[in-house]
Amino acid sequence: MTAYDDKPWLASYASGHSATLDPDFSDALSLLRAAVARAPQRTALLYFDGALSYAQLDAQSDALASAWLERGCARGDRIALYLQNVPQFVIALAAAWKLGAIAVPINPMNRARELRLLLADSGARLLVCHESLYADVVRPLLTQEATGDPAAPPAWPAVMTTSELEYQTRCDARLFAGVRRQRAEGAEDLSTVIAAHAGRKPPPVTLGPDDVAMLVYTSGTTGVPKGAMNTHGNIAFNAQVYRDWIELREGGPILGLAPLFHITGLIGHVGAAFICAAPLVLAWRFEPGVILDAIREHRAEFTVGAITAFIALMNHPDATREHLASMRRLYSGGAPIPPSVVEAFRARFGLYIHNAYGLTETNSPTHIVPPGCEAPVDPASGALSIGVPTFNVESYIGGDDGQPLLVGEIGEIISRGPMIVPGYWHKPAETAQAFTHGYFHTGDVGFMDARGWFYLVDRKKDMIIASGYKVWPREVEDVLYTHPAVREAAVVGVSDSYRGETVKAVVSLKPGARATPEEIIAYCKERMAAYKYPRIVELIDELPKTVTGKILRRELRG
Repeated sequence: MTAYDDKPWLASYASGHSATLDPDFSDALSLLRAAVARAPQRTALLYFDGALSYAQLDAQSDALASAWLERGCARGDRIALYLQNVPQFVIALAAAWKLGAIAVPINPMNRARELRLLLADSGARLLVCHESLYADVVRPLLTQEATGDPAAPPAWPAVMTTSELEYQTRCDARLFAGVRRQRAEGAEDLSTVIAAHAGRKPPPVTLGPDDVAMLVYTSGTTGVPKGAMNTHGNIAFNAQVYRDWIELREGGPILGLAPLFHITGLIGHVGAAFICAAPLVLAWRFEPGVILDAIREHRAEFTVGAITAFIALMNHPDATREHLASMRRLYSGGAPIPPSVVEAFRARFGLYIHNAYGLTETNSPTHIVPPGCEAPVDPASGALSIGVPTFNVESYIGGDDGQPLLVGEIGEIISRGPMIVPGYWHKPAETAQAFTHGYFHTGDVGFMDARGWFYLVDRKKDMIIASGYKVWPREVEDVLYTHPAVREAAVVGVSDSYRGETVKAVVSLKPGARATPEEIIAYCKERMAAYKYPRIVELIDELPKTVTGKILRRELRG
């Protein structure tokens, strides 16, 4: 018996249970304000041996917001957060909202080319980053700007730097060996700025549910980075979905397994922690042994993350059931989950991983496996269900014309609900293509069974999902074509037992040119985020093409 067996289904429509947004939570900042009001001394952030209470988080974000206001930041300005899972990310996020500003989370694995593109598109006025990223990525871009290099951003934001060594003293050698402070000339130090403005508060700001809270960039289905306009109402509603649907406990510690720059971390970690006035456990970046120890030390009760992270925890040689004994709920999304992995994880730890499905444009989940239920496995394809529609979601399977298909027929997953963003930042054409009459066309292909369980079958086009991250082949190909020896290149996703999919490049070389696969991989690695560069390079004489000269990717996936 599932929570949906008593629902009447028509065609391929499925509607989630109805829920009303808590009137206290009309915007994302109200989640934090309510937590501070009812539990000021409760721990908000746990970072190794460091801790901040909700009152301290509130005070430090007040101080930072006041400093930014002095420096000319105002409502609607964009503030880029180029940070890992550290307390400073949450402090800066809250500070941005206290100004009515728009946070722009940026993947810290992005390199100069990618950072430049996102800063230019968002028009960020301020950038907060790690000292190490300033030295390796930001400072060279500043140098380009100073010398008039046309590759520099059109308008460079002010920069504040911070260190992952702050807010803790343990400095676990598994993560921090060799890490040192790198004071950044030409940038302000975040902690110094906060300390200098201690006790100050910005003027109160009134936020509405339609105000944009974040621009979270996604490649979507066109390959061009697009800033999804995640509104305060979107965030507040889906934070409530996490709390009420998954039945999270007030004050129950939440493990920050997913990156905070990713929509899963932003809603399933930060938003969920705020709405539950719960401690959020952070550990800089993912290292399986460190994460296992953090769960056990801080008694984390809930987390959501990519299945590759759970596979890494399961395969760690020191992992025991005791490490995860405090966990009440585990959820995974972002990539297909093999049923065999779910069963192997349960055999190892006695815990069932619930599936979930959502996108940046949906502020994390639209479909979730309800607590107490196990996702069915489709007998024909062997696919594990991604769940059923959550609160206030109407979802259906559409054909090429967007019209509903019958139960069991395969088509595009199309959904609408209060968590769907209104569109993309300054991209009206892309917005019109993806959003019609309130429905979001996901670009993902799936089907729905007679009981309302949804299944993800494939992606609509050529998107690769490696370790839960979306990779668009054309972006990788653009980098490959800058290699002096490369004549033609095509990038495809191939099955990988750990990453779900991995990136493969098939390359032909210019006449007389020489390059090894290892050299090409190293070339891409220097120029791309770690999850994007090809792990496999195959050299061939000629790439297969259509009669019109278009490269046939589908023939390269074998």
